[in-house]
Amino acid sequence: MLDLIIKNGTDVYGKSLEIGISEGEIVEVADKILQEATDTLVVEDGGIISPGWIDSHVHCYEKMTLYYDFPDEIGIKKGVTTVIDAGTSGEKNINDFYDLAKQAKTNVFALMNISSPGIVTQDELADLSNINEEKNLKRINELSDFIIGIKARMSRTVVGDNDVKPLKMAKALQQKVNHLPLMVHIGSAPPELSDILALLEKGDIVTHCYNGKLNGILDRDGNIKEFVWDAFYRGINFDIGHGTDSFNFEVGHTAIEDGLLCKTVSTDIYHRNREDGPVYDLATTLEKMLSIGIPLEKIIQMITENPAEIFHLEHKGKLAEGMDADITIFHVENGKKCLIDSNGNKVEIDQQIKPDYAIVAGKIYPVVA
Repeated sequence: MLDLIIKNGTDVYGKSLEIGISEGEIVEVADKILQEATDTLVVEDGGIISPGWIDSHVHCYEKMTLYYDFPDEIGIKKGVTTVIDAGTSGEKNINDFYDLAKQAKTNVFALMNISSPGIVTQDELADLSNINEEKNLKRINELSDFIIGIKARMSRTVVGDNDVKPLKMAKALQQKVNHLPLMVHIGSAPPELSDILALLEKGDIVTHCYNGKLNGILDRDGNIKEFVWDAFYRGINFDIGHGTDSFNFEVGHTAIEDGLLCKTVSTDIYHRNREDGPVYDLATTLEKMLSIGIPLEKIIQMITENPAEIFHLEHKGKLAEGMDADITIFHVENGKKCLIDSNGNKVEIDQQIKPDYAIVAGKIYPVVA
């Protein structure tokens, strides 16, 4: 007998779908499951069953004072089954973050900041003595089940006078940890975006890819810069990383129209931009992706299969036998809504994405509106 059957749903393409779960694992995927189960979740008409949503850029180390939140506030309560903290903590405090993260119902992983204290102040890479490769290596090896990548924030307020030196140090570290994924934050120059992208390799991640800053992907005439296309074709992964100041409707729309499609959609959420906007939650960010022209099927891939592949989460991101029973159930409903980007620009949409349940390892968590 199964532990749980999810019935009466469809996949994102509209095909009938039911899921059988046992011991925290998906054991059957079919249009109709005939086995019996201890528990049954009947999806409301029109409900879509997708792999569990993965928000691959958040800040949820709750003991920090600059950027922080609580994993379940941005996770299961919002339909998100897995969050990846993007560099809030460094080698000095990531053990403590790990202990806290284990208490969450949401799956939590971390990209460790190359700066030892993490983001305690805005300029964590202005002092290169904060980067201790030996200790970084030790911590990554100690917490290999938790640390799934490294993070370097490369903008003027963070690096001070160091330009791309911290990024070169991050790349040197990456070489010694079996090429763990490296996520790089981009913002105002220096460093120049061209210099940052020149140092990156296939599989690296550029977050805040559709920001509206002069040092972004568009030139002054509104065209994608040639060196950005070069990075895109070299296999560098572009990530949304919406955040308080890093997503612009016009930039996103231009990129999508021209074919520079991001690989992942993430929020860069923390308590302030969750509570006060413009982020609020992952579902709202997905609605913004719809508004700039990305089809729903692609969007779901960008928060499931793609981040699971990039960060080597081998048992997540797909609805298939043997995968973790991490599932998000949501529906798309008609209704007007005003969306605001990081620069105060507004767009009105007429379809909204509403998560209903987050299921983690087969346990059902209703979404909190």
